[in-house]
Amino acid sequence: MTFHYNDIVDKIYSLPLEDKVQLKNLLENNIADTRRTEIAANYKQSKEDYKAGKLKFSSNIQDLKNML
Repeated sequence: MTFHYNDIVDKIYSLPLEDKVQLKNLLENNIADTRRTEIAANYKQSKEDYKAGKLKFSSNIQDLKNML
């Protein structure tokens, strides 16, 4: 079964207010969970890069600009 974006939006707009609020809360929680998962993966990758010596640190502004 294939749903098109516009069809989904139309269905959401036709929902009662209580259902819209519940859907909004579900989506917000899902987005937060997804973001937390991304942050955890980035942290893990950063730790691995640090252990492998792939990260460089500096407090010198010019060095930081050159790293970009």
